[in-house]
Amino acid sequence: MRKKERAEAVVQALKELYPDALCALQYMKDYELMIAVRLSAQCTDARVNLVTPALFTAFPTLEAFAQADVLQVEELIRSCGFYHHKARDIVLACQALLDRFGGKVPDNMDELLTIPGVGRKTANLLLGDIYGKPAVVCDTHCIRITGKLGLTDGTKDPAKCEEQLWKVLPPEESSDFCHRIVLFGRDTCTARAPKCGECPLRPLCKSYTPSS
Repeated sequence: MRKKERAEAVVQALKELYPDALCALQYMKDYELMIAVRLSAQCTDARVNLVTPALFTAFPTLEAFAQADVLQVEELIRSCGFYHHKARDIVLACQALLDRFGGKVPDNMDELLTIPGVGRKTANLLLGDIYGKPAVVCDTHCIRITGKLGLTDGTKDPAKCEEQLWKVLPPEESSDFCHRIVLFGRDTCTARAPKCGECPLRPLCKSYTPSS
């Protein structure tokens, strides 16, 4: 089976497993998703969702974030880890939205990458979830599992993984695929103890052997 055929089969299998491909991060406004994704770096989505209600209450508008005392933001996000850098980036990013983008999260990769704290992973997620555009979000789950499935060559480099997935994923399915692969990585193909014997994707997985 060629990679593109395998990718299409995996996409369909994941759609059956997870019909609702939703981002696990909770938000109401476009910039709130940008902030939540920044907080999720090396932190669980569950932890971020515990932190953001108080954060978004303390700073209820984009203007409030842009004018925020970084130290106050730090205290509210401390449990997410790396809170010094994250708090600084959040305030600077919100200032950038107001100063350069009319208070809206940009709808293109080039502009998104000019915002403090926004890399390709974050930018792709914002493009997919806010604007419904094709997007490939290469987080640790995506990198690990697509390598095992044989959709990529097993690279651990996010940029290379993204480049390879763009070549095989149907563009209109790419964003939802990435959400579904995260759910699959939490439920079945876990990093420490993958449930290979009961995995519904094992007929499509290049790493599966009957003894695994």
